[in-house]
Amino acid sequence: MLYKDYTREFIGFEDVTVTFAERKDNQFHIHMKMKRKAHKCPRCGRTTEKIHDYREQRIKDISSFGSYTFIHLRKRRYVCPSCNKRFYEEIPFLPRYHRVTSRLIAFIINSFREVVSVKHLARLANVSPTTAVRVFDHIKYSNKTLPRVLSIDEFRGNADGEKFQCILTDPENRKVLDILPNRKSEDLYRYFSQFKDRNNVKYVVMDMSGPYRSLVKTVFPRAQIIADKYHVVRQVAWAFENVRKAEQKKFHEQRRKYFKRSRKLLLKHPDKLTPDEVDQVESMLRISERLRQAYVLKNEFYKVMDSKNSYEAKQRLARWNMLFYGYNLPEFNDC
Repeated sequence: MLYKDYTREFIGFEDVTVTFAERKDNQFHIHMKMKRKAHKCPRCGRTTEKIHDYREQRIKDISSFGSYTFIHLRKRRYVCPSCNKRFYEEIPFLPRYHRVTSRLIAFIINSFREVVSVKHLARLANVSPTTAVRVFDHIKYSNKTLPRVLSIDEFRGNADGEKFQCILTDPENRKVLDILPNRKSEDLYRYFSQFKDRNNVKYVVMDMSGPYRSLVKTVFPRAQIIADKYHVVRQVAWAFENVRKAEQKKFHEQRRKYFKRSRKLLLKHPDKLTPDEVDQVESMLRISERLRQAYVLKNEFYKVMDSKNSYEAKQRLARWNMLFYGYNLPEFNDC
């Protein structure tokens, strides 16, 4: 009896009677039943203790000490003497029509906070990946307010046949607000129109997409649009890459392949280059003056992005503009 009481305390369920517990390989099996009590008939409301029959159900629970846990529950089915309705007893830790406990469902939902694959998560919870995704799909929440600073971006996905989804975040508090099924302007407008506090949004961080910019000006007329740093730097990196590709076409095949293989080295931040890499870059830049000028423009723009304050950024940007007009590289015209 003492062993059973300890087992009941260990599993953490109330009003249960543990009849047997055993360990098999990497599995822990607990046999139990609920304490008998009167139940109210869901049809007529009359209270009854009359049992119609029993059935045993195997239920998955959270793992214990590295072992998968299975609960073998002997469920009672009651019968109402008044209306003859048959119904199962109430089980607080088991949702209706489920074969996993409530705390295992909570564990799966909480595990989605981590950056892990669904397959890995499912293996930890001892469920199939399909079950893990189905649990996640049942989560319903709504964002009722908008933050002072709102970030809008898109990513490649496959929800409802759409190639791209839209993600909304609060960059100040580093919080994901919502993930929308697509990036269509009309759907985004419909989504943002439901918020009454749109005028409280002071800044919107986004890429340089034209449709997004028009949408933001419409739904957030008082907000200031800020271009995402990543997308701004990417424009300069693309311009530099266009210069590299144009210049390497002038070289013979062996040198052209060398420059192509060295693209990541040329794009790397100069402060992160090793002494050997610095020598390699300098050797490549001696071959082409246009590539050297593009390399200077790229690095000077990195300095603009690394500025500690707006005053320093304006000074560095003014220097960058001076170099840009002096070098006259058409690949940088769209930056």
